[in-house]
Amino acid sequence: MRRGISIRWLPLLTVLAMLGPVVAGLLGTIAPAFGYLPAANMTEWTVAPFVDLFRWGGFPHAVMLSVTTGFLATSLSLLITVLIIAGWHGTRAFNVIRCLLSPLLSVPHAAAAFGIAFLITPSGWVARAFSPWLTGWERPPDVLIVQDHWGLAMVVGLVAKEVPFLLLMSLAALGQVNAKSSATIAAALGYGRVTGWLKTVFPRVYAQIRLPVYVVLAYSMSTVDVAIVLGPNTPPTLSVQIVKWMSDPDLAMRLEAAAAALVQLLLVIGSLILWRGGEIVVGILGAKWVMRGTRSFGDNALRIVGLGAGVLVCTGVLLGLVSLGVWSVAGLWSYPDVLPDSLSVRSWSRHWGNIFDTGITTLLIALCATFIAVLLTLGCLEAEYRFDFTMSERGVFLLYLPLMVPQTAFLPGLQTLMLSAGLKSGFVPVVLAHLVFVLPYVFLSLSDPFRAWDVRFGTIAAALGRSANGVLWRVRLPMLLAPVLTAVAVGFAASVGQYLPTLLVGGGRLPTLTTEAVALAAGGDRRAIGVYGLAQTVAAILPFAAALLLPQIIWRNRRGLSDA
Repeated sequence: MRRGISIRWLPLLTVLAMLGPVVAGLLGTIAPAFGYLPAANMTEWTVAPFVDLFRWGGFPHAVMLSVTTGFLATSLSLLITVLIIAGWHGTRAFNVIRCLLSPLLSVPHAAAAFGIAFLITPSGWVARAFSPWLTGWERPPDVLIVQDHWGLAMVVGLVAKEVPFLLLMSLAALGQVNAKSSATIAAALGYGRVTGWLKTVFPRVYAQIRLPVYVVLAYSMSTVDVAIVLGPNTPPTLSVQIVKWMSDPDLAMRLEAAAAALVQLLLVIGSLILWRGGEIVVGILGAKWVMRGTRSFGDNALRIVGLGAGVLVCTGVLLGLVSLGVWSVAGLWSYPDVLPDSLSVRSWSRHWGNIFDTGITTLLIALCATFIAVLLTLGCLEAEYRFDFTMSERGVFLLYLPLMVPQTAFLPGLQTLMLSAGLKSGFVPVVLAHLVFVLPYVFLSLSDPFRAWDVRFGTIAAALGRSANGVLWRVRLPMLLAPVLTAVAVGFAASVGQYLPTLLVGGGRLPTLTTEAVALAAGGDRRAIGVYGLAQTVAAILPFAAALLLPQIIWRNRRGLSDA
């Protein structure tokens, strides 16, 4: 009974682990935003931080960048995802794109951003490939591509990472809406492939992926690492400026940072409301379009555009990663040569000591955060099974909420609370901060396979004398080894890619591969960036390789389990 009671309370503990730091961080942001920061001997409530923020010359452009890049990146990512699925789902081309895009989900945002930067800069691989025989360039053109004033390069980097995420979310939703039958009926009625899918399948799929789309919008508006690598810096985006103010030695600048964090939160909330309004408008217009009975709407052209965009995303990220690898071992590499004159491991030798130390720190943080997340997730799902709990729409919303609240809105407040309480930055606070973001991804990865498990196996085991815990540890988890390992890999990759929680909560005293890689962005040493970017990518991808291989090895004599 005691064990049952403890399991019953695990869902509440999980919610507290996800939302507790978010709520505490938001509370810790509100007080400094209105001038109250005892740690800096400021105890008078005032709106001066907001006045100073609005007087900052870069404020209008920073706000504009947050909104425009967020909406543009989200819209393009959703459009590309929809065109790929609508035009090619069920075909060989789609399977190839899916197989290429799925591993890209594990690539950290910073590593992908660096790779894309190495491709599209005036001295990058794209320019080198067409110079000098096509363009006539003997030296890199004086064109601002990366860190452009409008943030277009940042949008490209965001789209390259968000398309795989939305594609996988959409594939999971397709199985719940009977998409194949709907598409077949639409085709029988004379509808084109894309038009029929948009009219019959897309409304139901979008209802399933609405919250992931909101996550993409919130992240795109408030990203820090991608903005540092690809975004403008005169002025930077609002999220990057918040981090700069939080890192200022003058504690008074934290007041302005807190005010900017609240503005960032309001911008995201307002944008989500505006996006929701756009959904309603599109729904009304879409219903009228359906009623017109249009059988085709440029289907062939849309299919080509979708395939081209999917191939471009895959190729861009993969070539970017290859570029990181080449730069990490490049010797002399003069423009416009496509390949370096020589290869050398000098960069790896020079940075290996620091990479090893930061890699161990990255590994330990990721392992601890993922281990806690998996335990909490398994406990919640087991409690759901034993006590017949069901997750409502409100519960699903709470699961996505930590991913929709901008990190810049609550992490500065969390750091301020720790400072005010006299708590030291260190390993444990960073692990708990990572847990806020790792836990939702682990839960989303493991929940569907756990719930889909055939309960008749448990009934048989119980009839043979196994207790509820025995069924869990001796029957269910061995059968779900592959999904559990996949969830571990997802959580590990999410932790490896965390930049802002490590930087702020760790107080800059706990460097990881990600923080070190982003810190190199200002230096421009491509060889060092290639080394750290590649090391970061390998750290995120290796758990996925283990998740694929371990079940095959462990259950090599159990074909049914190895193929599960």
